[in-house]
Amino acid sequence: MTSRRWIVAAAAFLAAPVLAGCAAGFDANTNKPYAPVEAGALIENGAYGARGVQIPQAFILGPDAGAQLAQGGQAPVYLNVISPAGDAIQAVSSDVGAAKLATPITIPAGVLTSTGKPTPQIIIQGLSKPLHGGESVRLSVQFAKAGQVDLHVPVVTRSREFAAYPAAPGATPAPSPSPSASHTATTGGH
Repeated sequence: MTSRRWIVAAAAFLAAPVLAGCAAGFDANTNKPYAPVEAGALIENGAYGARGVQIPQAFILGPDAGAQLAQGGQAPVYLNVISPAGDAIQAVSSDVGAAKLATPITIPAGVLTSTGKPTPQIIIQGLSKPLHGGESVRLSVQFAKAGQVDLHVPVVTRSREFAAYPAAPGATPAPSPSPSASHTATTGGH
């Protein structure tokens, strides 16, 4: 093969990934509005946010992988909230239990505020069903200025980037793996 043919073949080979990227077209997920929220919680009418409030992260911390939060137990709620004009969370309700808010949570103007650090300030108590992780829970957050904001928030397992969070109160441990019968039989004779 001549060097000219090699150059053409190499150029075609190197251009293939670039041309393949063009095939995504106007429906590519990077061309659609999205919110960096675990639940895509606050996209209304194609815009991010609701009535001046933005929640760039929202989740309920569930159990470790393979475990559960028992019915009647508790689950901490983690929200990161920003309001350009400032606001306050006055109450939270949930479709899986009674949400407890010790005191109103002040959201200073333009400051990203976490409801979970250093400790969770919102706890769902008296869970109406066990939670394993992967579920979606409906929350209604009552703001002083913005009013009621409804969210569908995921229950995430305490793994990966969530492993550093403190365990949810009363989480049942994951079942420990038991040795298989074939493994026990083969190791028992030694």
